Amino acid sequence: MSRRAATMALTAVLLVALVAIAWLVPVPYVAMSPGPTENTLGTVDGKPIIRIAGHKTYPTDGRLDLTTVAVTSPDQSLDLIGVISGWLDPTVAVVPRDYVYPPNQTAQQVEQQNAEDMQNSQETAIAAGLREVGVKVPSAVVVQSVVKGAPAVGKLRAGDVIMSVDGQAVSNRDQVVELVRKHRPGSAVRFDVRRDGKPLEVSVTAAKAPDDPNRAFVGIGPRDGFEFPFKVTVNLGQDIGGPSAGTMFALAIVDKLTPGSLTDGKHIAGTGEITADGKVGPIGGIQQKIAGAKKDGATTFLVPADNCPAAAGADVSGIRLVKIATLKDAVHALEILAKDADAKVPSCVG
Repeated sequence: MSRRAATMALTAVLLVALVAIAWLVPVPYVAMSPGPTENTLGTVDGKPIIRIAGHKTYPTDGRLDLTTVAVTSPDQSLDLIGVISGWLDPTVAVVPRDYVYPPNQTAQQVEQQNAEDMQNSQETAIAAGLREVGVKVPSAVVVQSVVKGAPAVGKLRAGDVIMSVDGQAVSNRDQVVELVRKHRPGSAVRFDVRRDGKPLEVSVTAAKAPDDPNRAFVGIGPRDGFEFPFKVTVNLGQDIGGPSAGTMFALAIVDKLTPGSLTDGKHIAGTGEITADGKVGPIGGIQQKIAGAKKDGATTFLVPADNCPAAAGADVSGIRLVKIATLKDAVHALEILAKDADAKVPSCVG
């Protein structure tokens, strides 16, 4: 073999090797694809997903599906093969990793944040659902957690509603933090709380804060929450995170607490973050959620109003997109469609 031929052969081998390496090297993108759905009116392992105790409920039928997006995990990256595959699949979106995962968070921090968002979403959805049917749900300051080994252990519990600190009424977590900080380590902090509906006075002797020996520390994590007049719990059989299921949780609660069926036996799906006063906010991955709902047989999809422009770009054949800005909008639209499946309601298309 001549020197020129050998050089060309070696160059070809190196080129193939470089292409192969480039093909497999991770790139800073993630794929968003249709995820699993869950019927919020259904059961998991024999237990209702929405369980209401202490208040009259009514039979339901049909489906009210929450929808999800499957995303490349935060500790993984796509390779070039995955990127190209995603581009070729109309139900998949390939987006920069930072669009989904903050660059300064670890995989564990992302998962923890998603879990916290889901927990807060469930509580807010309960408040929104109850308020929609006329149940009074006052805002409250709630003990979210008690630090292991802290002075509050054995005295305050997660779920306690804090009514006052040192006799001063509180209405938000910042007030609780400020009143505790007025103390010196070694002094007693008096909490008036409501536990399981019963008033209780608790005295906690403050210790030195781990990061500041001059600051009082009792070891609780207060948060702004609600005081519910009866028990509503959400049980999910899947590891689902984030706040976007709030609207569908709230609708299931409304359906269970009111006579008749919101779905009229139909398969409804949807999404949307919700506030305690019933406002429905936009979410990510709307096209993937619509695709997932269609795959599972939904015929109507409830779309947050701000997501309508993006939703209209999805394949909507065989599924009706209903535009909602509030929980009341969703309830009203479903009530209309229950009476007449061809009735006109606000839509994202046409």
